[in-house]
Amino acid sequence: MSYDFHVGQKVVCINDTFKHVSIDQLIRKGEIYTIRWVGEYTHYVDGTFIGVKLAEIHRGNDDGPEGYGAADMPYRATRFRPLVKDKIASLRKLLAPTPDAPVEPKEKIKKKEKV
Repeated sequence: MSYDFHVGQKVVCINDTFKHVSIDQLIRKGEIYTIRWVGEYTHYVDGTFIGVKLAEIHRGNDDGPEGYGAADMPYRATRFRPLVKDKIASLRKLLAPTPDAPVEPKEKIKKKEKV
């Protein structure tokens, strides 16, 4: 799956369930957050993944009883989707011409009349 997240972007949480974790992970399904960091992250237990850090949450050091010692570990990007307020408008943008695209002038074609 491809993600096109960027810093400052609003996202909505779609998955706040963490298997085998009893510590509250602070995100809530359906809540809207702002991305403050996005990038590849490697965790020695969870492996390498695309992660996001949220402006509204600073996770601190993951050094609790179930922690792994990571500092402000990002969430997997798969837990979020970009916030789209008007889905139809976002689709219309795909059809709209881009301002950088050259516009070809319309030429008038003169017809010759037979007399």
